[in-house]
Amino acid sequence: MMKGSGSNHRLQSTLALPCGAILKNRLVKSAMSDSLADGEGNPTEAQIRLYERWAEGGVAVSFIGEVQGDPRFPEKPGNLMLGAHSNQPMLKSLTRRAVVNGAHLWAQLGHAGALAHLPISQPKGPSALNLDGLQCAAMSIDEVQALPAMYARAALHAKTVGFSGVHIHAGHGFLLSQFLSPLFNHRSDGYGGSIEARCRIVIDVIREVRRAVGPLFPVGIRINSTDLLEGGLTEADALEVVRLLDQTSIDLIDISGGTYFPGAKSSSDSSGVGPYFLDFARLAKGVTNVPLMLTGGFKKRDHAENAIAGGVVDMVGVARAMALNPQLANTWLSEEGGDPEFPRFESAPPGGITAWYTMRLTALGEDREKAFKMDLPTAIKEYEERDAQRCVSWKKTFADSYESS
Repeated sequence: MMKGSGSNHRLQSTLALPCGAILKNRLVKSAMSDSLADGEGNPTEAQIRLYERWAEGGVAVSFIGEVQGDPRFPEKPGNLMLGAHSNQPMLKSLTRRAVVNGAHLWAQLGHAGALAHLPISQPKGPSALNLDGLQCAAMSIDEVQALPAMYARAALHAKTVGFSGVHIHAGHGFLLSQFLSPLFNHRSDGYGGSIEARCRIVIDVIREVRRAVGPLFPVGIRINSTDLLEGGLTEADALEVVRLLDQTSIDLIDISGGTYFPGAKSSSDSSGVGPYFLDFARLAKGVTNVPLMLTGGFKKRDHAENAIAGGVVDMVGVARAMALNPQLANTWLSEEGGDPEFPRFESAPPGGITAWYTMRLTALGEDREKAFKMDLPTAIKEYEERDAQRCVSWKKTFADSYESS
């Protein structure tokens, strides 16, 4: 394994994935809901420029997410959608410009399930739920068994337009995460009950995706180490998921945690210092030979270096810090180093911090971050107004999908 020089040589070292692909260093721009697609599932110039900037900034790989494979269950109307309506030239422009400097660009394939965006969805999850702030219907057995083919189609589409890998989203409370969680999954068929049964659909998805893209194309997955919810996925069950994933053709296991369940604690809004879920990653390292990545709370270079040097993980996923400094990978890989200064907010209304970072990404994509001085109420207002406009476009563009369901 090649290594650079200096105290940060561990972050500079390359990583060979099981499929044979090489990642040039250990720093990943983790998936964020950038909300920069056009409302019809296609990239915009601002979105393309954003990922080009991260590639110019030195990352080994950027994950772009969520990327939808079924327009009926999107996380947000500003997400990409791979399907018959896709603007192929714009997708190819994205994948061409976002891989400069030897960077990879992976599509994070997702299905929001019970958390699908209500204005443009009638949510369905593993089981019917009727909770305060969360209602969804149950998926039929036929709908569950159709999922692997949907993910496989999206993965092949991603490969065809130039993405250099795919990342299956099975964390943060979205559909595959819902199947893993006993809080969401009350099924009594072969997809519910034991952790092996709850993981069955995830294994099926991996199998079909691999069949579609072939043995040499990177396929990663994000899983929760815990839902951070009473009655949700436990660390013991998550460790069993890692054992099961070790028996598949997966190339990278991205460990995170928490879920966007109404009222649940959000790890990304935590005021704690240092990366989250390190203890779980240490345990996971002992039950799999698949390269591990950890996402959540990496704000300082020392934290990233220590996680790699200690053998806890093989890759470090960084999101908000790279929204503050798109050149962060180059900074951390330099001798001088330097850590971003995170903004401090006096009071944060629900969704305010997420909206602020999302609008910050818009400023980056438009090369105007130096003039970005937005407060939280303004960020929420602009974010919600833009989503509302895109909902109109989404419903019009994908009307035939809703009618055929």
